[in-house]
Amino acid sequence: MALPGAGGAKTFGSKQKEYTVQDVMDIILKEIPGAPFKQTVDTLKSGTTSQKVTGIVTTMFATVKIIEEAAKLNANFIIAHEPTFYNHEDNTNWVVNSDIVKQKQALLKQHGIAVWRFHDQWHSHKPDGILYGVLKKAGWTQYYTMGNPIVDIPVVSLKDVALHLKSSLGIEHIRVVGDLQQSCKRIALLPGAAGGQMQMGVVEKQHPDVLVVGEVHEWETAEYFRDSNQLGKKTSLIVLGHSVSEEPGMEWLVEWLQPKVPKLKITHIASNTPFTWL
Repeated sequence: MALPGAGGAKTFGSKQKEYTVQDVMDIILKEIPGAPFKQTVDTLKSGTTSQKVTGIVTTMFATVKIIEEAAKLNANFIIAHEPTFYNHEDNTNWVVNSDIVKQKQALLKQHGIAVWRFHDQWHSHKPDGILYGVLKKAGWTQYYTMGNPIVDIPVVSLKDVALHLKSSLGIEHIRVVGDLQQSCKRIALLPGAAGGQMQMGVVEKQHPDVLVVGEVHEWETAEYFRDSNQLGKKTSLIVLGHSVSEEPGMEWLVEWLQPKVPKLKITHIASNTPFTWL
């Protein structure tokens, strides 16, 4: 891709280029159909659009650990895929007077870090930035047709599909509903948390051998698959975990964005799962 210009960026000497947060956002959104969106959760959660960027960190969640790691790297701009303050719209009063929210805001201010959520518009990239990153890391890009969540891979068992995703995506634990010896070819891939209605809708419409998701409402999708299997259907479910299921898409963002801002250092730091397995 051609390097888009950064409006308003200043040049120092013959090579050094300085970007503001807004410059970087503009460069990114120039590549997204229909962006910037009028209604979106992709807003700045801390910092200002005018601050000069010293480095960029991409991640799934701007956790306390990620903030501290970014500060160590002298990176003052975090591009996160998911909320910073524990609800979809990052409403800091969602739980009134939350001490955790206040402490996190203070930490971001202390280090002078801007956090921008890049969710709706990254999913709207062609191809979907998150899905493509997952496919790339899983080695399945050759089976992908843009706009279609279905990939047709060579026939393997459900167990082999699960173990391949666990290994290629670097996931410690996954969950499965279905017969591990079932033959699988047609895979529906919905990383993240699409919701039970969409997850079950894809199964009813596309009839995959296995649905791969990030997370489920256990009382919705998981029970649907349990009954489906007990009624003799041959569609199984693989649950990867929300953060780890979409992390490859934010990792791919580094590869995608770096040529557009060659003088900025961009680092991906995985936020990983919050759980400890016993």
